[in-house]
Amino acid sequence: MLFNYQALENSGKRVEGAIEAVSMDVAIGSLQKRGLIISTIEPAEKEPWYARLSITNRVSNKDVVMLSRQMATLFEAQVSALKIFTLLSSETENPALRKSLDMIVGDLQSGSPISKALSRHPHIFSDFYVNMVKSGEETGKLDETFSYLADHLDRNYEVVSKAKNALIYPAFVITVFVAVMVLMFTFIIPKISAIIVDSGQAVPIYTQIIFWLSNFAIDYGVFLLAALVGVGFFTFRYVRTPAGEASFARFKLDVPILGNLYRKLYLSVIADTMSTMISSGIPMLKAIEVTSTVVENDIYKAVLANVFTEVKGGRSLSQALSDHEEIPSILVQMIRVGEETGESGKIFRTMARFYQRDVINTVDTIVSLIEPVMIVVLGLGVGILLASVLIPIYDIANSAGL
Repeated sequence: MLFNYQALENSGKRVEGAIEAVSMDVAIGSLQKRGLIISTIEPAEKEPWYARLSITNRVSNKDVVMLSRQMATLFEAQVSALKIFTLLSSETENPALRKSLDMIVGDLQSGSPISKALSRHPHIFSDFYVNMVKSGEETGKLDETFSYLADHLDRNYEVVSKAKNALIYPAFVITVFVAVMVLMFTFIIPKISAIIVDSGQAVPIYTQIIFWLSNFAIDYGVFLLAALVGVGFFTFRYVRTPAGEASFARFKLDVPILGNLYRKLYLSVIADTMSTMISSGIPMLKAIEVTSTVVENDIYKAVLANVFTEVKGGRSLSQALSDHEEIPSILVQMIRVGEETGESGKIFRTMARFYQRDVINTVDTIVSLIEPVMIVVLGLGVGILLASVLIPIYDIANSAGL
C-alpha cells in the first residue's frame, strides 16, 4: 500500500515523498528509523465514500471460521506466523479482512505477539478469540488453539444461522401478503366499491367494513406509514440506549415461545465458550469475564458479571450461578458435579452440545408449526376479503337476472 508523507529532517529541512508499506504503522516506523519527524501521512489512494457502505466491508462469522481453519492447518504444518498471515492476506477476497490482515502482518514484522496484533481489530477478533490465542502462545499449541476456535465458532455459527434462517421464509411470505393487501385496498377495492354502491343494492356490514378500511388506507395511508416509520425510528434509537438495550434484552427472554429459544441459545453460547476456554487452560475467573463479553444479551452479561464478582470473592461457580433464575437448575447441578470431579471443561462441553441440539430441535418445531398456522391465517384473511367483495357482486348479478 502506498502512503504520501510530509516530514522534517534533523536539520529542519522539510521533505515529502511516498513510501510503500503494508500498513500506516509500518510506514511510520520506517520513516522514523530514517530520522524523520512526520508531520502528515495518508494513503495515496483514498477510499471512496461509497466503499464504506459496501457489504463487502463486513467480516462475517463465516469468514473468521474459515480463517481460523486455515491458520490451524498452517500452524500444524509448522509455517511461521508472519508467513501465515502474509499468505492469508494475499488470498482473502474480503477487502476489510485483507486490510486488517495487512495491518497484523505489519505488527508482526515490528515484533508484536499474535494476540496483541489481533486485539487491535476487535470488530473481527473478540476478547474471547484474543485470549484463546494468548493462551496458545503461552502453551506453544497455536495449532490446537486455532482448531478449537474454528470448531467453537463453527458450532455457534451453525446454531445462530439455523435460528435466523428459520425466520426468513415466514418474513418473506408475510411481507408479500401485506404488499398484496395494500394494493388490493388502495387500487382494486375502491373500483369495486364504486360499482356496488352505484347499483343501489344493500351493502352487508362486513363489506362496509372492508370499504371503510379501503377508504382509510387511501385517505390516511401516508400518515399511517409516516407514523409507523417514526415509531420504528424512535424504537431503534431507544433500543440503542443502555435502558433500551436492557428492556429489549428482557423482552427477548420473556416473549412467548421465542423467549425459550433465546434462553437456550444464550446458554449454549455460554457453555460452549466456557468449555473451550477451560479446556485450553484459561483460568476460571478469566473464562467467566471473557464469556460475559461474548454472550449477546445484557441480562446474561449482568448475570456473568455478578458471578465473576462472587467467584472472585471465594464462592464456587455453581453457588454463584444458583442465585440467578436465568440459569436453569440442571446446568447448576452439572457444574457442581464438574467442580467435585475436576472435569468442569467436559461438563460444559456436554451441556453446550445439549443446548445446541435443543436449539436446533426447537427451531425445527417452530418452523413446522409456523407454516400451517401461517397458511390458515393467510387463507382466512384472503377468504374474508374475497367473500366480502364477491357476495354483493353475486347479489347484483342475481337481481339483474344474469
